[in-house]
Amino acid sequence: MEAIFVGTDVSQDWLDVHVLPSGESFRVGNDDAGIAELRQRLARLSPERIALEATGGLERLAVAALAGAGLPVVVVNPAQVRAFAGALGKRAKTDGIDAAVIAAFAAAVRPEPRPLPDEATRTLAGLVARRRQIVEMIVAEQNRLRAASGHQALKSIKRLLAALRRELETIDADMDGHIRKSPLWRVREKLLTSMPGVGPTVARTLLAELPELGSLDRRRIAALAGLAPFTRQSGKWRGRSFIGGGRSSVRSALFMAALVAIRHNPTLRAFRDRLVAAGKPKIVAVVATKLITILNAMIRDQKPWQTA
Repeated sequence: MEAIFVGTDVSQDWLDVHVLPSGESFRVGNDDAGIAELRQRLARLSPERIALEATGGLERLAVAALAGAGLPVVVVNPAQVRAFAGALGKRAKTDGIDAAVIAAFAAAVRPEPRPLPDEATRTLAGLVARRRQIVEMIVAEQNRLRAASGHQALKSIKRLLAALRRELETIDADMDGHIRKSPLWRVREKLLTSMPGVGPTVARTLLAELPELGSLDRRRIAALAGLAPFTRQSGKWRGRSFIGGGRSSVRSALFMAALVAIRHNPTLRAFRDRLVAAGKPKIVAVVATKLITILNAMIRDQKPWQTA
């Protein structure tokens, strides 16, 4: 029996669905009733994969319902799907076409379904994301403060900054309380922050947004973080490798940790010096890759950082 692959394009109001190899297409509402219908229809098909694009959270209700029914659902990276569509010459873009491309992508790539984060992890991820937003707002207001000239404008910016800093303290307190509820998180946070250069913010980002840490090999964990290099080569020509995809918030956190670790961690500083001596480009990215590899091993082996 031929394997069945399902692509689902997600919008605020609708879920557009395409089934391969039958070519069947249909639409349901992106609400409880529509998702219940979708779950029933797909359960009868016994698909090999059900792929939905990541759409900033609009897909979460459908993903949770399908995964809860034991269906092999996977959330795919929109950039990878767009690149796949380009390779197929699919320039037109409608919800129906997008669903068909996602189904074809799932059939060709067969992305691996991963367990959904539990409720506690989703709550922590929400707090981590909100903290990141507040920090961005503080930085923006600080930049405006330096450029402002009018007395009233200065007062307004200072009031908002004070409010944002209070909210940041509240978010940090909420995260502290949330992590204290989990013995596993407390142990993992202590392990991660034992490495010089990794502070609570980076540790909590990894706990919330990279829960696979410690359970995958170094290549797969680097790929999830968006740090695995992609090689460009054709015949004798070889271009520079580049990184991309993965979880951008995790990658950004690791870049910041790498910058700090280069200054304060003797092992990673020596590693950086060897890269510089060898003329390697993108030093921070390479150090971040080394960093996530070490942290992955620390969580896997349940051993804190030890200076060699």
